[in-house]
Amino acid sequence: MRAGSALAAALLLITAVLLPGPASADDPQQDAAATVENPSGATAASGYTKKGADTCLKCHDDESDTLTFNLAGLFKTAHARRTDERSPFGSGGLQCEACHGPGAKHAAKGEALETINSLKANSKLPVAQRNEPCLTCHQDQPRMAWHVGAHDRDQVACADCHQLHVQRDPVLAKPTESEVCFRCHREQRGEFQQASSHPVRFGSMTCSDCHNAHGSVSEAMLIKPTVNQTCYTCHAEKRGPLLWEHAPVAEDCSLCHSSHGSARTAMLNKSPPLLCQQCHSQAGHPSVAYTAAGLPGGGGGGSIFLLAGGCTNCHTQVHGSNHPAGAKLLR
Repeated sequence: MRAGSALAAALLLITAVLLPGPASADDPQQDAAATVENPSGATAASGYTKKGADTCLKCHDDESDTLTFNLAGLFKTAHARRTDERSPFGSGGLQCEACHGPGAKHAAKGEALETINSLKANSKLPVAQRNEPCLTCHQDQPRMAWHVGAHDRDQVACADCHQLHVQRDPVLAKPTESEVCFRCHREQRGEFQQASSHPVRFGSMTCSDCHNAHGSVSEAMLIKPTVNQTCYTCHAEKRGPLLWEHAPVAEDCSLCHSSHGSARTAMLNKSPPLLCQQCHSQAGHPSVAYTAAGLPGGGGGGSIFLLAGGCTNCHTQVHGSNHPAGAKLLR
């Protein structure tokens, strides 16, 4: 009897371990697999499709591939990584419906986009609601300032820049990122085509090297608190400290330089000496005034200083000097 009782107890223990107990009323998996099915194969209680992505892929197959949707590419993205619990396709994830919402009505009505969050520009949902699935997961530091950034104020949706169903999102690739930005920022496209510019058009730099597209409390959504600190990430030699500082250099690089590009050398806002004369007058300096009168035929007989000279011919250390005798930035 004792042996029989021990065997029965063992069987009860094995049964309790192997067979799942009754699901909790708050179990989301039970809600997502509710009992009554409608003709589309979706569950009436929750609005989610019973077969998840399998239902979506009956229509959204490789024959429906577009520039922004590629069936093979979709499953090579981080969103479809089965081994990552944070992914929509991870263990317990809602797959396609994690981003697009319950798809029962959409599966039943076919092309009725208003029944799901399509994330597309032609969606009837407001931008904030279209962005909600993205911002629910993507809450790391680079996106903390999204709601104070210009893109959110201008009602730019995540999917306006990002392509989620392709293997390589163009805005995340260095050679193609700027082309995505230029779709809206056309003035900047022209500036980068000028004779002297940052090498964005050659793919050596990207817009995100200076700007945080997901929002920033800095001017122009810069990645650093100030213009100068942003410039110093590459131009560290201009940071100093210097024994003799040039005041506009310490104040703001953009006082002299155009950050995107210029027709003048070194991306200057104006050509020397006119650039220098915005601050430095002729008074107290052994020079001539660089005006139109100094040009040949201008009534002044022509000035050799204006035709062939410039302040930087003598004041070579315009960004500052550490030389003991460099007070005038001559050395």
